[in-house]
Amino acid sequence: MLTRLRIENFAIIDKLELEFGKGLVVFTGETGAGKSIILDALDVVLGGKTDTNMIRSGVDRANVEGEFSIGGANKPMIEELLRSEDLLDDPNYITIGREIRREGRSVTRINGRSASSSILKDLAEMLIDIHGQTEHLSIFNTRTHIELLDRFANLAGPKSEFLSQYTNFTKANRELASIKDIQNNAIHRQDMLKFQVDEITKANLKLGEDATLKQERDKLANAESLSKIIQQSTELLEEGGIEATPVIDQIGNLSSLLHSLVRLDPSNQELSDRCEEIADMLSDIAHDLRVYGEGIEFNPQRLEQVENRIDLINQLTRKYGGSIEAVVEHVEKAARELETIATGDEKIQQLELQLGQILTNMTKIGEELTAARKKAAEILAEKVEAELDELKMASAKFKIQIEPIANNEGRPQFDKNGFDSVEFLIAPNLGEGLKPLVKIASGGETSRLMLALKNTLAREDNVPTLVFDEIDQGIGGRVGNIVGEKLQNLSRNHQVFCITHLPQLAAFGSQHFKVEKSLTDGRTTTRVVLLESEDRIMELAQMFGELTEGTLTSARELLDMVNSNMQSGYSEH
Repeated sequence: MLTRLRIENFAIIDKLELEFGKGLVVFTGETGAGKSIILDALDVVLGGKTDTNMIRSGVDRANVEGEFSIGGANKPMIEELLRSEDLLDDPNYITIGREIRREGRSVTRINGRSASSSILKDLAEMLIDIHGQTEHLSIFNTRTHIELLDRFANLAGPKSEFLSQYTNFTKANRELASIKDIQNNAIHRQDMLKFQVDEITKANLKLGEDATLKQERDKLANAESLSKIIQQSTELLEEGGIEATPVIDQIGNLSSLLHSLVRLDPSNQELSDRCEEIADMLSDIAHDLRVYGEGIEFNPQRLEQVENRIDLINQLTRKYGGSIEAVVEHVEKAARELETIATGDEKIQQLELQLGQILTNMTKIGEELTAARKKAAEILAEKVEAELDELKMASAKFKIQIEPIANNEGRPQFDKNGFDSVEFLIAPNLGEGLKPLVKIASGGETSRLMLALKNTLAREDNVPTLVFDEIDQGIGGRVGNIVGEKLQNLSRNHQVFCITHLPQLAAFGSQHFKVEKSLTDGRTTTRVVLLESEDRIMELAQMFGELTEGTLTSARELLDMVNSNMQSGYSEH
C-alpha cells in the first residue's frame, strides 16, 4: 500500500508530507483547496505526464515521491521486475520519485536509482488504480478481464491443467515445424551435410592439435639456426675458446675462491652457496641444451607434412567456425541433423499424433473452462447490476462478453488461457447499447460503475491501492451513505483513497484529511491536516452546511452510526 507521499514545490504546494495507513482514506475540503493537486502529484509519481506549469512559481524544480509497502499477490511480480532492472533493495518496500525541471525534463528514480518510463508504467499497474486517470486503472485493460472472471469463478485448477497442455503443444509444434523445415530441404541439405561430415571426419581433428603443429613447424623450419645457436652455447659453457676459459670452469674457480673466503670470514657463506647454485644451474643448462640439440632434425619431408596439415586445419576452421572446437561442434550438429532427416518422416508422424492427442485434451479442458466462465459471467453480471442498483444506477446494464478467439482467417484459435476472449461491456443509461468498458465516459457515473465492479471483485482484484475521485458527483446524502458503506467494505481487502464533498461518505474514513488553502507572505499555499476527534466532527458539520448545534449533532450521530457498523462488521452492502 501507499505509506507516505512527499510533495515539494508542486503547483501551490510548498512542502507536504503525508503518512497513510490501511483502510479507507478520505480527503475533504472546499472546492479549489487543492484536493485534485494531491491526486495530480500521485499521478506523476506513477508515471503520469509532467508539465512545467506543475512547478511552483519562483523555483526551478518540483519533486514528488511515494513510498509503498509491498505484499500480496503482486509481490513476486514486482520483485522480479525490480530485480531484472537491478532496482531491488528491500523486497518489502519501494520508493518512487519524480523530479520535474523548469527546462522541461523530468527524472524518474526507483529506490534512488534512475529508471525508464516503461519500467515505471509496468510497476504502477501493479500498485495503484486511480479512477479519473484511466491510464492507471487496471480494469480498463481488457487483458485483465479474463483473469478477474477466472478468479471469480475459481478456475485456477483447470487453468493450470490447460496451461500445462498448452506448453506441451507449443513445444511439440515448434519441434514439428523445425523437422518439416528440414525435410522440405532434405535432398539438397542431406548431400551437403554428408559432404561436411565426411570432410571433417576424414581430417580426424584433435583438440589443441593446431598449436602443437605450429610449434613443430617452427622447430623444423629453423633447424639449422637452432643447431648453430646450441653449438655456440655449449662451446661457450663447456669448451671456451683459444683464449677463453669455459664459463663453467670460470664459475668453478670463483666457487673455490669463495670457499677460501668463507674459511677466513664465515659471514660470506651465503655468497658461496649462491655461487655453487649458479654452477649447478649452468651444468643443467649445458645438459638440457645437448638433449634439445639431439632432438633437432633436418627433415624437409616432415616439414612439408606438417605445413600441409596446418593448411588443412586452416581451411576447415575458416569454413566451419574459426577453431577446431567449432569444427568438432559443427560436425556433431550436422550428424544429428542427418539422423533427423533419416528418421524425419517417422518423427513427423509421431509428433502429429502427439499434437492431436494434446489438442483433444486441450479442447476438453477448454470446453470446461468456457462453460464455467459463461456460468460465472452471468452470476458476476447480476452481482454488478445489483451493486449498481444500490448506487442508484438501476437502468445500467452490465454484461461479460465471451467469444472464441479467432485468427485473421476466422478459424478458432487459443492462447494460454483457453479458447475464449473476455471483455466487460456496459450500458450506463437506459436506451444505450452495450459498449466496451474501455470506451465509457469518465465522471461520477463511471466512478460508481468502477466501485460496483471493484466491490464485487474485491477478493479477486490484486491491485492493492484504489483511488476514487468524483465518486460523489451527482448523488445525494442517502446514496452517499451507501457509497461510503461500499468503500468501507472494499477497504477490508484494499487500501482505498477517496475525495468527497459528502459528509455521509467522509464519515466512513479510517483516516480523514482536510485540504485547505492559506495565505502566507502574500502567496497561496495548500496545507493538509489529519483530523481527529472534535476537529473531524467540526469538518463533517461544516460539510452538512452552516456550523450550528444541529449540524454538530448530525455529525456526531453520523460518526456514531458508522463506528457502530464498523464494530459489528456490517457488510450488507
